Amino acid sequence: MSGYFLPGTSIEIINPNVVRGRIRYALFDFDGTLSVIREGWQQVMIPFMVDEIMKLNTGESREEVFNIVREFVTRLTGKQTIYQMIQLAEEIEKRGGTPLDPLEYKRMYLDRLWERIKDRVAGLKNGTIHPDDMLIVGARQFLQSLLDRGVIMFLASGTDIEYVLDEAAALKIDHFFKGGIYGAIADYKKMSKKIVIERILRENNLSGPELLVVGDGYVEIEDGKAAGGVAVGAATYEPARGGIDEWKRNRLIGVGADIIIPDYRDGQRLIEYLFDCR
Repeated sequence: MSGYFLPGTSIEIINPNVVRGRIRYALFDFDGTLSVIREGWQQVMIPFMVDEIMKLNTGESREEVFNIVREFVTRLTGKQTIYQMIQLAEEIEKRGGTPLDPLEYKRMYLDRLWERIKDRVAGLKNGTIHPDDMLIVGARQFLQSLLDRGVIMFLASGTDIEYVLDEAAALKIDHFFKGGIYGAIADYKKMSKKIVIERILRENNLSGPELLVVGDGYVEIEDGKAAGGVAVGAATYEPARGGIDEWKRNRLIGVGADIIIPDYRDGQRLIEYLFDCR
């Protein structure tokens, strides 16, 4: 499925009938939508899970297991990390294995991920890495433009809240999110993007088109559309901090994204379109 591009831009309009000009609040995903600190997390999580399943010697090939793991990791992207670990435990159990507690799998994964990203975090904090070098291209200017228009913004991530707060501060973008910053908590059933979206709508007496949802995972796009919001799919090729990731694009369109962007280079034009300026 494809739409049309706004002239002279990389902004792809999938749903030309989306209600525009009413946005007052915006919810952003964090990893892959704004931040690339955790870029490559899939290349850590998926092999880790494949290794755990392969220990069972079920006769499945590594490729078969890889495809199974990639599917559920992708399907659950945007939800708290614990859900992917719960699925791993279920996959091990269904093969006759005795899984560890999902929290233990989560700890093992985070230890591995930290080895990949620790230098990025340290560089941001000691000043050797500029914050914009760990953001999707144009993200800061896009957030500033929304703030200048009086849009109240929220940040919601499936990553543990302490990491989200720390990394958003290191990137110097935490001040944009006057509405609040949300992340995974120990009682994972009490926090989800769906819960955050419903709370925003309820507490602010909003109708759907007054809420903009921007994300690269299909959980937030699905939940945003279910609430009647305007959904922008950020189909960014993360290693380059910009450009289109066709695989992401197809997944985001499949769950109802109204608009697809590769990054925020054309952020001002996107805002003009969303606010129906011209």
